This record gives sequence, C-alpha cells and structure tokens, in this order.
Amino acid sequence: MKQMIITIDGPGGAGKTTVSRILAEKLGYRYIDTGALYRGIALAVHSARVDPDDPEQLENLCKRLDLRFEWNEKGLRLFSGAEDISDRIRTPEITMLASAVSAQPVVRNCLLKLQRDLGKAGGAVFEGRDMGTVVFPKADVKFFLDASLETRALRRYRELNHTPEVTLEKVTREMKQRDENDSTRALAPLRPAPDAIRIDSSALSIDEVVSVMLSQIENLC
Repeated sequence: MKQMIITIDGPGGAGKTTVSRILAEKLGYRYIDTGALYRGIALAVHSARVDPDDPEQLENLCKRLDLRFEWNEKGLRLFSGAEDISDRIRTPEITMLASAVSAQPVVRNCLLKLQRDLGKAGGAVFEGRDMGTVVFPKADVKFFLDASLETRALRRYRELNHTPEVTLEKVTREMKQRDENDSTRALAPLRPAPDAIRIDSSALSIDEVVSVMLSQIENLC
C-alpha cells in the first residue's frame, strides 16, 4: 500500500493528539506533532526573553535552534539541542505564547521546510493547525477534528495539574482567546481545507473517532 501523508488539523482540545497517535500506530505510520515545534520555539522565546513581535529577534533565535523529535521509553519526545523539553512546553503560558509566535511569518517559514522534510518519505500522520491547508496541501487524506468549546475546555482542564490558579473558567477563557487568535491571524489561519473530512468529536469517544477515520481512509484508498 502507498505510504500516505495524512493530516489532522483542528483547534486545541478536539482530541487531535490522542487520535493522531492511535491512528498512526494502527497504520504503522510515524506520528508528527507539529504543534510541539511551535511550542518549542515559544519556550525558547520565553527563556531568552525575546520579543515575540520582533521579526529580527525571532529569526536570529530560529537560526540558533536545533529542534528535533526522538523516540525513547517515554514515546515521541521533542529535544532542543541535548535537552528534552517535551514536558516544559505544555504549560498554559507556553501554550498562549505558541499561538502568538505561530502568527509570525519568520517562524512559520523556519518550520515549513522542517515539516515538509519530515513528510518526504510518506507514511506519516501530521497533527497541527495548517497541515492540510499550507504545509501539505496535496496530502493524501485530510481531516479537520473539532468539538464544542465547552467540551474542549473540559478535556484540557482534566489534562492539567489542578492548582488554585487553574480553573475551568480560566481554561475556557484562554482556549476561546487562542481560537480567536488562530482563526483570525492573517498568515495560515486555522480553518478546514476545502477537501478536508470534518469530524465533530463532541459526542464521540477516541475509539469512535479513530474508527471513522480508518473507514474514510479505506474508502479513499
């Protein structure tokens, strides 16, 4: 069977990460979390105290970064140089900063070639926000996974460490803001590709979503 490129786009909390991992495993494909790359840059911006609105500073930072994925006993991990930053990029602060830096053309250009290089051999499931519209417009199969804001916020809240500062209301507010940022930015806004298969996961289990995707892939192939 042809080694396909499959893209799964959608907003945060729709279930993209879990679904993408399981789908890739069932197909025997590689799973690529492209959102982690933007979070990796956001972490570097935060650590170096770079102005996220300054293209020159961002470009210089991107040139110095060495982001790569590696598999180990913990699964797919993102490294910056020799450091495993997979856990450090998952805080609410870095999540919001990733949304801001991903709107910068210099950052998107920096990661575009890296992402396309990862897909050259095919046999990969790419999870992100513009995989089917910008990075792989000719992908073999494109999905857009969505869910209601309330459902997505509750899922994300359950994933986070519960501290007094982390409330469902705060998570919902921040997710709504990120949705607006991602969908209204001038460069590569979050939206379904015209030929994407849209799936609403609000009332579906992970297994049900994966089953729908596998059926669609089988029908298309």
